[in-house]
Amino acid sequence: MLRQTTSEREGHLLDVIAPTAVLRLAAGRVRPRIVRGNAMVRSRNARAVANLGIACALTIFLGACGSTNLPSFSSSPSVAPESVVPEVPASIRPDEIVGRWGLASFQNPSDRARTEVAARAQCKQPYVIGAGSSGGVIMHLADQATPLELRLKGSPSGKNYIGPPGPAGAEQDREVVSFDGRVLITRFIEKDAATRYGNMVYDRCAPRA
Repeated sequence: MLRQTTSEREGHLLDVIAPTAVLRLAAGRVRPRIVRGNAMVRSRNARAVANLGIACALTIFLGACGSTNLPSFSSSPSVAPESVVPEVPASIRPDEIVGRWGLASFQNPSDRARTEVAARAQCKQPYVIGAGSSGGVIMHLADQATPLELRLKGSPSGKNYIGPPGPAGAEQDREVVSFDGRVLITRFIEKDAATRYGNMVYDRCAPRA
């Protein structure tokens, strides 16, 4: 049986460094230490080779970590994505727009006053905004025949929107252009819908105070 030389035993030990030991080295919790059996190598060259072996093994192991789900060694706290914006309550309550409304629309701002009169005349066939079971309002989305519950959503800019759950100002939302308690004017965010529907004027169908 052939006897292994000291260098061969050192090479073998370097090849079988346990992952746990490498992890501890990477975390900086222990100093590099290699057991060399009963003989202690005093040569500076051998010591340099051993240190190089440790560095290579550590590099290979940490390189493999990039393709696995091993835990991070960083102690820095996780940071929430900057794109996440806290939900802002709307300045209009759902119960303020629940009711019966005359409905008309305009494109040219100069037609607004005339359109409000036309909307009031539509109270013979009113558009009904109902109360939703989850605190929203029952209205239609653009081009959808079946109404569904929508939410009133605020925004950091102070604008209010009506639309499905999600970020304020999304494609399916409509912006509340103005609301004075009596007349509600909205406009769809999606450009094609905004062009086709214009500024939608809702005039409350109730005796004026």
